[in-house]
Amino acid sequence: MKAAMVAGALANKPGNGGEAWVRLSWVLGLRRLGFDVHLVEEISPSVCLDAHGRPAAVEDSVNLAYFASVTAAFGLSATLLCAGRWVAGLSMSELVAHAASCDVILNISGHLEDVQLLSAARCRVFLDIDPGFTQVWAADRRRGARLAGHDVFATIGERIGSAACNIPVAGVQWISTRQPVLLDQWPVAGTGWEREFSTVARWRAAYGAVSVGQQTQTLKHQEFRRVFDLPRLANHGFELALDIDAADAADKAALQGHGWRVVDASDVAAAPETYRSYIQASAAEFSACHGVYAHTRSGWVSDRTARYLASGRPAVVEDTAPVIPTGAGMLTWSTLDEARAAVDAVMRDYDAHAAAARQLAERYFNSDAVLDELLDRCSVPA
Repeated sequence: MKAAMVAGALANKPGNGGEAWVRLSWVLGLRRLGFDVHLVEEISPSVCLDAHGRPAAVEDSVNLAYFASVTAAFGLSATLLCAGRWVAGLSMSELVAHAASCDVILNISGHLEDVQLLSAARCRVFLDIDPGFTQVWAADRRRGARLAGHDVFATIGERIGSAACNIPVAGVQWISTRQPVLLDQWPVAGTGWEREFSTVARWRAAYGAVSVGQQTQTLKHQEFRRVFDLPRLANHGFELALDIDAADAADKAALQGHGWRVVDASDVAAAPETYRSYIQASAAEFSACHGVYAHTRSGWVSDRTARYLASGRPAVVEDTAPVIPTGAGMLTWSTLDEARAAVDAVMRDYDAHAAAARQLAERYFNSDAVLDELLDRCSVPA
């Protein structure tokens, strides 16, 4: 049987259903293709917390509880390591043996750093889901890039390496891919909805801005500030499910003062199932993105947007020069006026945009096709 390993952060991001789906999609997608897939994760003791947010041993942490809950819910074979020590799943010797049997390791964001495991597989793929950040960190030789020890470098920034995009490639030959969506896990949602436009997001990035071509790139919260006035201008409802820190209370108040409804992401999207339900109970997505995705013309499309589309929910998102077609199902904006026009267009001809959204997902984000193409480009038999 074909074997694969996916390395990524699940326990490291407890209570984040969207981030869980990012990792789940690669694991479940490979399993659909007939691979014996194992998820492996490394976690530092310093990030382990109890239910009250206090430091805890990994065995007593919400991190382990979340890891166990999600992997059990989806029937995953999975191992958690903490500072090189076994916590859950396969023993270290079993894990090394599985890695040695693997045709491929998909290492999301270079998460897996254990040299013994990483070196064992026949093909080691660095999977970049933070285009722009990864390449700048690599060019600046920052440790966060974590490119060493890989054979293939894949990015969801589809225009990276082309003349259209000025993100530095740092001497790396990047191949493009997309976020896979399991269409059976994300069926077309019903005709009713609880809210019109929504998104799920962390308000402020966990890392700082990067510079490309002498230009410091804005972060997502700064891009959102450019469209604060949208609810006042468009006769539609807008809701943001946010992970927003108390230090950003002024931004939260400004959003609410401009007509945005703000809910706590942990209340509505903590688990993969509730995250899916939240998206599918929305009519459409509206979102901004990091400037390094948009202003460099990277071609990035969010995994979250792909899931709205799969659900038959149109998306109005900041323009990143996506490779996939826009204008029906997925509409883009660069200015406040363009954002207003796009949301009006979606609601004016909603049924047509909803049907087009699902068609985009089927054509461009179907996990079978996305993974087949990636594996082929990595010379791994699917």
